[in-house]
Order: sequence, then structure tokens, then C-alpha cells
Amino acid sequence: MPRLSPVHRLLWELVEIPSVNPLLLPDEEELTGEAKVADFLAEEAKKLGISARKMRVLPGRSNLLLRLRPAGKVRQRVLLTPHLDVVPAEKRAFKPKIRKGNLHGRGSCDTKGSVASFFSAFAMLAQGGPRPKNTEIVFVGLVDEEFGQAGSRALAQKGPQGDLAIAGEPTKLQVVSAHKGNLWIRLGTKGKAAHGSTPENGKNAIESMTKVLQCLFGEYSKMLAKKSHPLLGSPTLSIGRITGGSQPNVIPNHCEIDLDRRTLPDETPASVKKELTELLAFNGLFPSYTVAREASCPALETDPKLPLVRSFLKAARRRQTYGVPYFTDASPIAMGGTPAVVYGPGDIAQAHAKDEWVSLKEVEKCRDAIHRFLIGLE
Repeated sequence: MPRLSPVHRLLWELVEIPSVNPLLLPDEEELTGEAKVADFLAEEAKKLGISARKMRVLPGRSNLLLRLRPAGKVRQRVLLTPHLDVVPAEKRAFKPKIRKGNLHGRGSCDTKGSVASFFSAFAMLAQGGPRPKNTEIVFVGLVDEEFGQAGSRALAQKGPQGDLAIAGEPTKLQVVSAHKGNLWIRLGTKGKAAHGSTPENGKNAIESMTKVLQCLFGEYSKMLAKKSHPLLGSPTLSIGRITGGSQPNVIPNHCEIDLDRRTLPDETPASVKKELTELLAFNGLFPSYTVAREASCPALETDPKLPLVRSFLKAARRRQTYGVPYFTDASPIAMGGTPAVVYGPGDIAQAHAKDEWVSLKEVEKCRDAIHRFLIGLE
């Protein structure tokens, strides 16, 4: 390991610990699971005199909770909530490298840069103080952000709730108060099987789905473009999977498509279903409609005028909040009653990239912003 500052050394050590979400890479125990990262951070916290608590979320997978008590009575609570899991990569991607002021390695940007920054700010306060008089600070290392957000959903359900949560994600150090929701929709058409030499004796389900697709990416896309949110723009629709038929010489009797619908804060699964099925029916199309993902993934919209959000903007040296199109743990946390924003070093364009990296300067700036915010709390 090269000579590094404490926050950069922590980031290096975190990247060296593989923590691929096991649901994305089954049967690879050496590379999967968040427990080793959580245990490492728990040991670092122990050196600060802070004991760790585990919140069981899934078999063998637990959120890590570290509490920094205030000097007086708890009157408000701030949660620092980066996630510990990463997406799959080759084993060599967990050997960090530094080039041109950037640290390369799986998870460096998404989101171990945030973990290192948030934890370092937490540690600085624990070591040097002074602690806020009436604000409890809780560092929560979340599991499963990259698959089903089970960690943030468990936190929302079991607590502790807070007056503000800062979800760690690569935002280029912009403070994000809104992001789009995520709805997965499955549409299906049915037909009648027949021999490929006599297509007139059957009904082609794929041809029926073609008409549905023409409506979706024609008239429906124009309808979505007319909607707008000041921070998020318009909702979007994309197709991620299509399947149908069995072999070339058989007229297919079924076809399914899976759609990704990004939603705005005033949209719900029920409202999306209503507008979509009504439009299809108007065009004489009646595919089956099911929600392909059970977990609720609504859009995030936190009031930027909340006192703690304004305080964090000042600490981050930003004048306004922004919106992003991707989904984060901030939404499930907010569903549990804790207002949430998103913040962290790095660019979302680097998240999940083969050559993932984060700017070391941004990691330092993130730590400093979080620390300024924490020491300014009452």
C-alpha cells in the first residue's frame, strides 16, 4: 500500500475487502457478502470506544449500526447511511490502484468512497469532538442496495428513525433531494399455436406484442414527455426483456415484455397502470398487466427548505439541491418517516463500470463537508 492519508487508506482497505451482493453472484462465497466489511468497520469503531450493533436483514447479512451519543438529551437524530455491497467484478478488481489522483477498484465509487468519507467524519467527531449537545449521530452501513434494498427497508421498518438521513451515492458532491422511482411492469399477449407453414391457422402473439410496442414507444412516450418535474424532468420508459415462442416453425402462442418505468413523485403504481391500460385499450390492445417487482420503489422528494437540509447545503457549500434519475436507498428510508438526501464523491457514470474509480480529492471534500455538518449540529 502506498503512503496515504487516513481517509484514503481507509478507502483502500475497504476496496480490498470484496463485498459483492450475494444475490448477484451466487456460489462465490470468497467474493460475496457485506459481513467482512461490517466487521472491519466495527473493529475500527471499537478503537474509538464505540460498540457496534448488528441489525439482521437477510440470512447471514446484517446492517451495521454505530451510535455517537450527544453530550445531553437526544432531541434529534442524523443518520449516515452508505451501503456496503457492490456489484460483481473479477477478483483482480478488488486490488486497488491509484492513477492520476483517482483510486481504481470495484466499489471505489459505488459506494466505498462514501463509506470512507462518512465513517472518517464520524470518527473525527468521536475522537476530537465536541459532540453535538442534543443530536445523536448514527452511522448505518446498509446491505443489499444493489438488489432489493433490503437493508434500507429494514432500517425504515425497525428504526432508528431520524430527522435527516444522508444516503451515500456518487453525486459529484451535489446534494440530491429528489430522484425518480422505479416500477417494473410485465405485459403479456396470448395467441394460438399453429404450424409455421400455415400461419393462417394460428394467432401470432409476437405480432400482437409488436402493436403494443408501437403504442408504448410512440403515443405513450409522447404522453410521458408532456409531464415534467422541476428537478427530475419527464418520466421514462424502457424495455429490458422480451420473450416468446418456442421455435421458428411454430406460431408463438405467448409473448412477454418487461418494462422499466421511471416515475415522478406524484405517480403511483396504480396511476401508472390506469393511464397505460386505458391508452392501450383505446388503441384496441388488451395485454395482461402485472407488476414484476413486489417491493415498492417510489420517487424521492425531500423538502430542501427543511432546517437540517439547509444546514447540510451550507456545510457542503452548495446553494441548491438537485434531482437524479436513478433509484437509491434514500427512498425506502424516507418511506419509514426519515427525510433523506443523497450525497457522495464520484460520478454515477463510474458506478458499475469495468474500470471503476473515484477522485481522492472528492473523497476528502466529502469527509470535510460531512464533518462540518456534524460539528455544527446542536
